[in-house]
Amino acid sequence: MARPPLPIGTWGDVRTQVVKTDDDGNAISHRAQAKFRDHDGQVRLVSAFGRTPTAAKNKLLIKLKDRAKTGQGGEPTAMHKINHLLDLWVAKFKEQIADGTRSPTSMDTYLRAIKNHVRPALGELRIGEANTPRVDTVISNIKKNAGPPTAKTCRAVISGMMQLAVRYGAITVNPVREVESIEHPAKKPARAIQAEEITLLRKHLRADEAAVRADLPDLVTFMLGTGVRIGEALAVLWSQIDLDTGTVDITHTIVRIKGEGLIRKPAKSKASNRQVGLPNWLLATLRTRAAAGIRLDDPIFTDTTGGYRDPNNVRRSLRTALAPVGNKTRRNLGQALRATRRQAGLTREQVANTLNWPKNRIELIETGRIKVDRTMATTLLWTYSPTPQATEALLTQADEAAAPIPTDTLTWITSHAFRKTVATALDSAGQTPRNAANQLGHSRISMTQDHYYDRKAPNPEATNAIQQAFEDPDLI
Repeated sequence: MARPPLPIGTWGDVRTQVVKTDDDGNAISHRAQAKFRDHDGQVRLVSAFGRTPTAAKNKLLIKLKDRAKTGQGGEPTAMHKINHLLDLWVAKFKEQIADGTRSPTSMDTYLRAIKNHVRPALGELRIGEANTPRVDTVISNIKKNAGPPTAKTCRAVISGMMQLAVRYGAITVNPVREVESIEHPAKKPARAIQAEEITLLRKHLRADEAAVRADLPDLVTFMLGTGVRIGEALAVLWSQIDLDTGTVDITHTIVRIKGEGLIRKPAKSKASNRQVGLPNWLLATLRTRAAAGIRLDDPIFTDTTGGYRDPNNVRRSLRTALAPVGNKTRRNLGQALRATRRQAGLTREQVANTLNWPKNRIELIETGRIKVDRTMATTLLWTYSPTPQATEALLTQADEAAAPIPTDTLTWITSHAFRKTVATALDSAGQTPRNAANQLGHSRISMTQDHYYDRKAPNPEATNAIQQAFEDPDLI
C-alpha cells in the first residue's frame, strides 16, 4: 500500500548530519533537512545549518514554518494560525470598503471585537484546530463576560473568517454553522414622541441657550420632518434641497473613522439613497435659514468653522439639553452644596467615604445631574455642619429643586426617537409599511414594522371591527 502524501504546507521527519569538522575531528557544523510539500504540490528538500544538531534543527523549523505561512500567494492552510487568517479577513474586508460594499464604521466595530476578544481567545490556534466545540465555548464565554451584542459581533467575525478558510480549502466545513444561536432579552419596544411632547421639546430647545448655540432646534425640526438618520441630516448640502418642489435628496452620511476623522460617505445601502418630501413647516424653517445667506456646497447644519458636524457631538448636546442639569434650580442647588462642602474643608471623596456612597454621587449632585430631595440634603448638611440659617435655606432650595418639571418627561428622547416617531405617524395615517420603509431608507419592511412602529397606541378601527363581529346577543 502506497504511503499517503504529505498534506500541502507540511513537512516530514527532520534529519541532521555533520557537514564539517575541525582538525581534531570534532563536529563544528551540522545540517538539518526535511521534505516539505509546497503549495504547488511539489515535494522539496529544505535545509538549514547550525553549530550543533539542535541549533540546525531549530533554524530549519523556523524556515519551514515561514514557508508554510507565506506559501503561494499567502493562502491559508489548516496549519496556519488563526491570527494569520484574521489578518487576511481584515484585508479582504478593507477591499470591500474600498469597493463601497461595506461600511468603514463596521470595520471599526469588528476591529475592536478582534482586538479585545477574538485574537486573545483563538489567535494562537491552528485553523484546523478551531472545531465547533472550541468555537462554541469561546462565543459562550464572550457572551457571559461581555454581553450578547458583543458575542454576536464576534460570532459574525469568526464565521466570516472561517468561511474564508473554507473558500481557500484550509477546512471543509465552517465550524460556526453549528454553534448555538445567541439569545438575549428583546430590545425595548419602539416608542414614538407624542404630539404634546414634541411641542414641549421644541419650546424647551428654543429656550435653552446651549441648545440654540448647538443649532438643535432647527436640526430636530429637520429630523422630525424627514425621519432621516442623524448622520444623513448632517450630510445634506444646500444643493440637495429644492425649496420650490419641497424635496431633499438623501445620498450621504457623516461618520467618524479612526485615523481619518470625519468623512462624508455614500449612504449605507441603495434604499438609503432616496428623495424625501418636506412638510410646509419644515420648508418655512429652511427658507428662513436660506435667507441668511448660503453656499450650495455647504452643509445645512455646519460646525462653528463651516465644516461638517460630528454626529456623536450632536447626540451629546441633545443629551445635555434634555438631562436634569438643564434645570437651573437643581444646578444652583448643586453649586450651593459644593460651596458648603468646601467651607467645611471636605473633599468629594471624603464625603462619599463618610456616607458610604458611590464615589461619583457627590459630583452628580453638585453638577445638578440627579435630584436631591430633603432627606438627601439633610444627610449632606449633617456632614457639612453649616449654620442653622444656612441649613434652613438649603433645605428650602432642595424642596424647590426636587419638584417635578415638565421637561423631566423628555429625558428618554434620543436622536433615533425622531425616526420612530415619523414611522409611527406614517403607520397611523394608513401609509403602507413599504412607504414608511422608503421614507426611512430601510431595505426590508420587516425592519420598519418590528423596530420602528410604536404599537402601544389604541386602534379604534380594530375595536369597531371586533364590536361588529361579536354583537350578536346569542354570542354573549
